[in-house]
Amino acid sequence: MRHYDKRARGRSALVALLVLIAALAIAACGSDDGVGGGNSDSETEVAKAGPAKGEITISNWPAYMDTGKDNTVNEYEDKRGVKVDYVEDVNDNAEFFGKLRPQLEQGQSGGRSIFVVTDWMAKQMYDLGYLQELPHDDLQTVFDNILPSLESPSFDPERKFSVPWQSGMTGMMVNEKLAPDVKSVNDLFDPKYKGKVTFLSEMRDSVPLVMKANGVDVDNATKQDWLDAIDKLRDAAESGQIRRFTGNDYNQDMTNENVVAAIGWSGDTSIIENEDVKWRMPAEGCILWSDNMVIPKGAPNTAAALDWMNFVYEPKVQADIANYVQYVTPVAGVDEVLPKLADNELIFPDDEFTKNCSTQPDPPGSKEDQQEVTEAFQDMITGQS
Repeated sequence: MRHYDKRARGRSALVALLVLIAALAIAACGSDDGVGGGNSDSETEVAKAGPAKGEITISNWPAYMDTGKDNTVNEYEDKRGVKVDYVEDVNDNAEFFGKLRPQLEQGQSGGRSIFVVTDWMAKQMYDLGYLQELPHDDLQTVFDNILPSLESPSFDPERKFSVPWQSGMTGMMVNEKLAPDVKSVNDLFDPKYKGKVTFLSEMRDSVPLVMKANGVDVDNATKQDWLDAIDKLRDAAESGQIRRFTGNDYNQDMTNENVVAAIGWSGDTSIIENEDVKWRMPAEGCILWSDNMVIPKGAPNTAAALDWMNFVYEPKVQADIANYVQYVTPVAGVDEVLPKLADNELIFPDDEFTKNCSTQPDPPGSKEDQQEVTEAFQDMITGQS
């Protein structure tokens, strides 16, 4: 059965995690001048390939893997003879990083061979020197089958350290029976939905969507545009318009009808147990992103980790995952394996469907400007915890 991460988030724990992310942002921005553990050439470590055997531990987000007797994990274990400890313990990038950072600082991976994090977090972890680079010659299946649109993302143009697990769109999760008129992100600020909406604690999802609803071009947004959007969120949170800020756990609120609409991720209708809930493309467009497999420094059994990456990039294997999770598959040829789903815009979106969408952005400006925006968002979230 699919399940949700229901961890409570106390005020002190959240504050600590936000402080960690603030430090991470400063360190990553400062890596060019040698501050903060940047990934210099002398520190480069490349994951070693070899025969796939033994066992690996993979950390991933909830409900991001097909289930059942013949699921992908079981299939891999049967075909490769490698034992997989598959753990669904990523609920939010900041939360996961806060849990692992003390070990990553020591060159340890917490026993994990692979974990899955979003573009911006993968980049910052790499800049901090926490990730191994990937040997392309040993990932032939990956690079033979990766979608051309994902071959050279701005955060990792050479795919040195990341392989997409799934891609997706951030927009609105809406109970179409209880909130049929919610079409724009601005509709979430309508007083009639007071206390019945949630936003994501992921700054790069929630803030850009508010900016887009305000008519701002997020690709050219200023620091003040970001701060104005954060102020709008703060006012809505303080008035009780926004029920709370969440990670993946907003799905339970949608299932139980504690909320009628939420900023949410495109594939999650597959795990929300409420047939009235559907993902909607906001009138202003969505935010595009990928969650990526990365191999941390100190990871055990990198040979099997690389083999796992190749395995899930086989189109027939990936088809089982895509059919279940309903996110945008990063593997070419899956539409031929799943012809009945080829018209599903959540799995195979075309350019017309995403024409108003923007790639998940970072705050603009100097590291001081970026830190000011990050702190403003942190302060806003902390005030609501």
